[in-house]
Amino acid sequence: MTVLDTPHDAPTRDDAGADLTALVAAARRGEARAWECLVQRFTPLVRAVTGRFRLGEHDAEDVAQVVWLRLVEHLDRLREPLALPGWIATTARCESLRVARAGERTLPVDPLDDATRAFAGQDPEVDADLLQAEQVEAVREGLAGLSSTQRDLLLLLVADPPLSYREISARLGMPVGSIGPTRARTLARLEATPALSRYLADARPACAA
Repeated sequence: MTVLDTPHDAPTRDDAGADLTALVAAARRGEARAWECLVQRFTPLVRAVTGRFRLGEHDAEDVAQVVWLRLVEHLDRLREPLALPGWIATTARCESLRVARAGERTLPVDPLDDATRAFAGQDPEVDADLLQAEQVEAVREGLAGLSSTQRDLLLLLVADPPLSYREISARLGMPVGSIGPTRARTLARLEATPALSRYLADARPACAA
């Protein structure tokens, strides 16, 4: 009997963890049945999150579709399969916040309350690399929207090992005294790019929650 044929009786925590690990591995291999099982297993979790935001049926379905799409995009980056419930809850919460704000709803409750802890509360912390994936993607898209000089300046400022302002000045032909002010203006422009604006709009409320 494979993991995809496992009966629906109550497994132990170790068995459940092994089952989830096997499902994730199968989904990474492109096995359609594994994807179906993951969606079936975690759909109640997504519904619990959207329910706390009082989203309508259509909006809740849109949130779910985004969650599963992002899961397809990012599953290969999940180093710890047991972190998946937490990642799904976080993704559903961020997308629900976005949809709720778009509809100018008020959000008086914590979306990750007992309803979702039943699914995600006992699992490990969400994999840090996975959570950073969207941030990295947003920064990459934002950098593409800057001029080559602005982009080169920011990349040199975060070079490893660090470069001195004098070295940066020599590489860019920019006066040392103008690097700081130019950096501030460039960061402001980066944050104003569509990609970073969307990311920050989603991240700030989620952190506040």
